[in-house]
Amino acid sequence: MPAPVGYQCFSADEAAFTETMVNVMCPADQFTPNGVDCGLAIFIDRQLSGAFGQGAGRYMSGPWREGKPELGLQLPLTPEQFYKAGVQAANRQAQKKFGKTFDQLPSADADAFLNEIAGGKIGDDDIPLASWFNDLVYPLFTQACYADPLYGGNGDKVFWKMIGYPGLPATHTLDMVDYRGKPYPGAQDPKSILDFG
Repeated sequence: MPAPVGYQCFSADEAAFTETMVNVMCPADQFTPNGVDCGLAIFIDRQLSGAFGQGAGRYMSGPWREGKPELGLQLPLTPEQFYKAGVQAANRQAQKKFGKTFDQLPSADADAFLNEIAGGKIGDDDIPLASWFNDLVYPLFTQACYADPLYGGNGDKVFWKMIGYPGLPATHTLDMVDYRGKPYPGAQDPKSILDFG
């Protein structure tokens, strides 16, 4: 079974924003291709279009009060709705600051803009952008990097190869004990769920 391609929930503007974002957060270098080529945007789209993004298992009946940080986001929005609203808000703020949408910014400006959002220096009247980035976007990005390629991210197992993670064989407890602190022999050719299907 091949890894997924194409978007299921992103509009053209959301895809452009997300592709720019993952390329800024994961630029091509000697270790990895850019974020889009690693499948990071596809992973984010798949998570948002699936059960997680639709709010499966979430309490969605309010009241919506300010909660303690350890309780997570307290919003009347599903993760997909929050992501999409955050993209719109971030584009509004980019338009105010630069006169352009986020996907039209040069990489250095886009990177600085994301850092300002994460640091709470850029806000929006409708969406808590710092929470949007730190509690939803960044976790999805890191999951995209290290998830099994079956789910769309970590294309060609590039991140697993970079850190020496062997993939599915790492679930063998004895191997984890025997190879703790040592390079795992299968790390150069990690195995995905896709390799066993």
